[in-house]
Amino acid sequence: MSTTLRVGVIGAGHFGRYHALKIRDVPGETLSGVFDPDMARAQLVAREAGCPVVADVETLLAQSDAVVVAAPAEFHFDLAVQALRAGRHLLVEKPVAATLEQADMLVTLAQQSGLVCQVGHLLRYSAEHDAITQRITRPLYIEATRIAPYKPRGTDVSVILDLMIHDLDLVLAIVDSPIAQVDALGAAVSSAHEDIANARVRFENGCVASITASRISLKTERRMRLFSEEGYLSADFVKRELSMIGRERGLPLPGTGGFRRESISWKEHDSLFAEHQAFVASCVHGAPVVVDAVAGRRALAAALAVAEGITTSRRLMEQSGLIGGS
Repeated sequence: MSTTLRVGVIGAGHFGRYHALKIRDVPGETLSGVFDPDMARAQLVAREAGCPVVADVETLLAQSDAVVVAAPAEFHFDLAVQALRAGRHLLVEKPVAATLEQADMLVTLAQQSGLVCQVGHLLRYSAEHDAITQRITRPLYIEATRIAPYKPRGTDVSVILDLMIHDLDLVLAIVDSPIAQVDALGAAVSSAHEDIANARVRFENGCVASITASRISLKTERRMRLFSEEGYLSADFVKRELSMIGRERGLPLPGTGGFRRESISWKEHDSLFAEHQAFVASCVHGAPVVVDAVAGRRALAAALAVAEGITTSRRLMEQSGLIGGS
């Protein structure tokens, strides 16, 4: 493989289009083609990105060093397996698979082949992730909120796999401990899957995270608050602002016994560009994969635990008569 990575895109939907346009602009990547069963959609994206439309996955794999799987979630596993077995590096959108057994197979395939299997948890490449992890390393409590107005896109899966999994993955990256217990609530309001959900995740080291996700809200809100012995941190991902009260950083707060307050903001950060830069670094130069199949599997396991918690809560509510049975 040359120092330029030929990357094909499987799936020309919302994220597939973003990936195609980004690959076109990232140094070290060349867009080898786009495939989508919807030929009209594939032609539209290919025209915009300046690349050929490919008739099938096999042909795309043959003319690529790597592929991005941006198809609907139900197809992630089969396409990922096909790519890895063809000897191609892989960037697969989240969730990495539908079941833990499938995720385990992808982990094994990637390890045995020595190929890159990177999972598209975009927050790991964000400015806010860096800002938080530079300041809080031993959280005691995390509160994350990710709510947005309704959009038809993404409703093929629950809000857990659509939105909450972003914060689950970020929390798992911050908390260095296995999950001990998950309590969760959720409801399907406008689709066949949960549209609103809340999970309380307790880790074996004692840390607790409360995570809320909704795709039927009146406004967009993405926040995270963290408590620790290092201080209190509040981040607004929409406004790109962070405040922290602690003893190490920022300006002194008079009359507080030595506390300081730090307030920072960051410019808009192209996380997708950074994700593709990391992909090139791993595929071409052998850099460690930031979000590998193991990390993708861990996030999936957490999401499935939340879904199981919602099922358990719903059963109790039906038994008590709080809600009607389906």
